[in-house]
Amino acid sequence: MRKPTQLMALLTLVPLLSGPALAWVPQLDETVAKNVIDGAYGRRTPVPTFLTMDLGVKDGQFVAGPQAVTAFAGGAACVDGWLAAPTDYSAGSRPAALTVSGQADQLFFQAQDARDSFKNLSVTDALTGDYASKRLASGELRVDINVRGLPTEQARNAYLVRMKDKDGKLVAPVRSTYVNDFKLVDAAQPATPATAATGPYQGTLVYYFEPLKAGLAAGAKMDLLIKTEADSDCAYSVVVDLSKFQ
Repeated sequence: MRKPTQLMALLTLVPLLSGPALAWVPQLDETVAKNVIDGAYGRRTPVPTFLTMDLGVKDGQFVAGPQAVTAFAGGAACVDGWLAAPTDYSAGSRPAALTVSGQADQLFFQAQDARDSFKNLSVTDALTGDYASKRLASGELRVDINVRGLPTEQARNAYLVRMKDKDGKLVAPVRSTYVNDFKLVDAAQPATPATAATGPYQGTLVYYFEPLKAGLAAGAKMDLLIKTEADSDCAYSVVVDLSKFQ
């Protein structure tokens, strides 16, 4: 999963970019593909191909901003409790970071792999054949949610994530999965049969959405709703700006 520090490094380079304003690219074209490939090969300033929101808490506020998370259900007390005790998982796990990306980000990794293998990846090859078949389908957006404090690995199936369409209706992801990175929150703590059964765990959940089919523009602000595994009324809203990356 991407790191927030990686995001900041890329965003500091945005003023140096030439061309149109940024926006998520549902389907790669030759211009975007060339910019991404040239960035991966070091021939130009890298294009931001993902956006990470750090949902950690510092000095009583979310690192991503004071309004990064709001209450969708359960009232303001849900967010207040999160801010007051971000590492108290007795009331449920917490999303620690949220990263959104699309085809451009996957092309960046493909280009890096090609470069590291001393291969030259052309735009034509990148947009056709084997390379294209191994990326997201056109129109799909990937959402990675790093969570901390799950009581068991089974509990990751209880997370509920939805997107609001242009009319405010809730839209389910087209599919979901998780990264094989789940481990105990305390990395220094040795895994034993007892701790393996009780956690708490941290890891990454992955959801795939189709914003365009929901009536959202490629540069729109997408409202994601998150309900953790907790047996409570609390649910959260996180607004993601799709104009911050390609």
